[in-house]
Amino acid sequence: MTDKPAENDTVARSEGDAAAVGAPEMVPAEQVTAALEAAAEFKDKHLRLLAEMENLRRRTEREIADARTYGVSGFARDVLAVADNMHRALEAIGPELRDSADAKLKAMIEGVELTERELMKVLEKNGVKKFSPDGERFDPNVHQAMFEVPEADVPPGHVAQVIQAGYMLGERMLRPALVGVAKAAPRPKQAASGNEAPGSAEQ
Repeated sequence: MTDKPAENDTVARSEGDAAAVGAPEMVPAEQVTAALEAAAEFKDKHLRLLAEMENLRRRTEREIADARTYGVSGFARDVLAVADNMHRALEAIGPELRDSADAKLKAMIEGVELTERELMKVLEKNGVKKFSPDGERFDPNVHQAMFEVPEADVPPGHVAQVIQAGYMLGERMLRPALVGVAKAAPRPKQAASGNEAPGSAEQ
């Protein structure tokens, strides 16, 4: 009979110890708030890093594409001088000379023309395009004005004459076109005022 109370005390202590061991510790609210703020800050830094990496990837791809497109600009600009000389040589051959030329001279002229066409094809293949802005509105970004000329058939501020064609490399200007720009024709002199006395102009 005396053993039962002791057994009950032992059971009670065991249950109390188990409850004490299994009970979670209460975390202060300040620590929870600080942990949430740290997690939010870490997430923000992570997202910013991902955005920076994506921007870097896009910028690198764009720079690589630009290098492929515009890397030949220096070489292409030098080749344009050759194309200009060939074009001037062909323009110097008038129709009379062409008609009176013998077979050998005609073959040489045709060979120069073929070479010029092939050169233009090679330039276009590498992104270089020729443009002749005859009659277009003057654009200082792609045209270089050499002179102004009164031209009745061309509106003022438009290209009246193309001295040298321009070239574009992709979306960039490789060489501006040299042009003459139309200007407004001078106004006719006004008639003499009617206040003058008759015959005053005659002396």
